[in-house]
Amino acid sequence: MNRQAQAVVLLLVGGAVLRSSLTDLYLRYVKQGLRPFLIAAGVLLVLAAVVTLRYEFRGGRGQDGHDHEHGPRAGWLLLLPVFALLLVAPPALGSYAANRTGTALTRVSDFPPLPAGDPARIGVLDYASRAVFDAGRSLGDRKVRLTGFVVKGADGAPYLARMVLSCCAADARPVKVGLAGDVPADLEPDTWLAVTGRYTRRSVADDVNGETIPYLDVVDLERVAAPTEEYES
Repeated sequence: MNRQAQAVVLLLVGGAVLRSSLTDLYLRYVKQGLRPFLIAAGVLLVLAAVVTLRYEFRGGRGQDGHDHEHGPRAGWLLLLPVFALLLVAPPALGSYAANRTGTALTRVSDFPPLPAGDPARIGVLDYASRAVFDAGRSLGDRKVRLTGFVVKGADGAPYLARMVLSCCAADARPVKVGLAGDVPADLEPDTWLAVTGRYTRRSVADDVNGETIPYLDVVDLERVAAPTEEYES
């Protein structure tokens, strides 16, 4: 692979990174806060490619005008993930990954007052942390509204789940909340729900890693479209 070809590959990689970071596609790979770094990386790759191509086409390869550099043909395989990123939009991790990973609820957090509103809109991780590590004291009898997707337990019971990122999709782990009360029996895995309910002391051990899964006493439940940002952090 000569320098011109290397520059073209660099240009395509940079373009793919920019395309994903300037749309919502990047949210399927990394946390929202990493967007500026992705944009900067994409811009630098594109600039490096443009400078290299400009140098090459201006005769920077030598007096004879021929480039005798050769590299392994396998270098062209670098284009495969680029085309995959440009042409294929993979779905965010869902119930398949969540069923094979234990709940990520393994550390204590601080618990500020719940946001205003009735119900209070909070994340699945926030609710689960308050329910397990604060024994529901910061929840009281307030109604909360959680949004997540359906995961079926080993016994077929439905859980509300959300994948949590530390950095990117490669380290995503689920947080699960059980649904107590009048819950429809026909809920399918990966169905997105907005669930309103109150804290209950009920909990169960995760089938995968034995960590605690708290429950929510369901007051209202509705099917909703998947949010733009499907991960929590």
